Amino acid sequence: MHSLEQRFRDLAAQAAADFAAANDASRLETARARYFGRQGILPDLMKQLGSAPADQRGALGRLANEVKAAVAAALEKRHAEIDRKTTAAPADLDLTLPGRSHRPGRRHPLTQTLDRIVEVFRGLGFAVIEGPEIEDNWHCFDALNTPADHPARDLQDTLYLKDGRLLRTQTSTVQIRVMESHAPPIRIVAPGRVFRRDEVDATHSACFHQIEGLYVDEGVSVADLKGAVDHFFRALLGPRAKTRLRPHFFPYTEPSFEIDCAADALGIRGKEWLEIAGCGMVDPNVFKAVNYDPERWTGFAFGMGIERLAMILHGIDDIRLFYQNDLRFLRQF
Repeated sequence: MHSLEQRFRDLAAQAAADFAAANDASRLETARARYFGRQGILPDLMKQLGSAPADQRGALGRLANEVKAAVAAALEKRHAEIDRKTTAAPADLDLTLPGRSHRPGRRHPLTQTLDRIVEVFRGLGFAVIEGPEIEDNWHCFDALNTPADHPARDLQDTLYLKDGRLLRTQTSTVQIRVMESHAPPIRIVAPGRVFRRDEVDATHSACFHQIEGLYVDEGVSVADLKGAVDHFFRALLGPRAKTRLRPHFFPYTEPSFEIDCAADALGIRGKEWLEIAGCGMVDPNVFKAVNYDPERWTGFAFGMGIERLAMILHGIDDIRLFYQNDLRFLRQF
């Protein structure tokens, strides 16, 4: 009895010393496992109680419970001491100093503008689709009826990667991907970032945002295009917004148009019309590239820059302000 009893008494003193020597939570956990773990010292001694003489088991059992409780109390006490040390304020921290206020965040002005645009097109039944920013020549140029010798495909205008892929120059690539995987009718808008080798100045950026749309069905006409354009710009810019379609050229639409908006409705002085977007009827060659029958299906497509519309909406004269993260600018929206 003396040997097992002494081992229990020694255990209590040794555990208390080990816990006191542990100066962080990790070392204390190691000490805890040494005494209370499945293969720990305390469980091993408890197993030996069964082999003690019958007339000694009662006294040994009471001693074992007392030692176990004492060791657990020492462990809990040391845990509390380490926790207080960890969470205690530094000696040089003045808790009487006023706190720092945190202003609520808000959406970026470009995000706000995009949300307004999407809301209008959702009301017209358009679904929102996104696509990859790293593209191939097929989706960015070939399928959009843009020939290999077109200036837009030059290294001076397009950012190419070493593997031959490129950073998309327009979100029209999403239109091709949707038509490749879905049969008409289709009614989508595709917002996202695009990349071009533009010199950065007050009106140009090498990375900017576009939203392009596509509507394909039987019997779609220029009248449908004009109606959608007029509705959208009145909803976005106000009921006084007046638009016109001016003939232009895009490889992927025929006929093609620039969309101009009356400048006075936008509060712009010194000019009569402001170019604001591009559009047109989908070129039959684009339909052939995605295996649509151009004799059956017609459609229109359009595209516009988010930054340009945000600049018009808020009277901003420098596109670089959107990317400088100046809180004095961003907090105005």
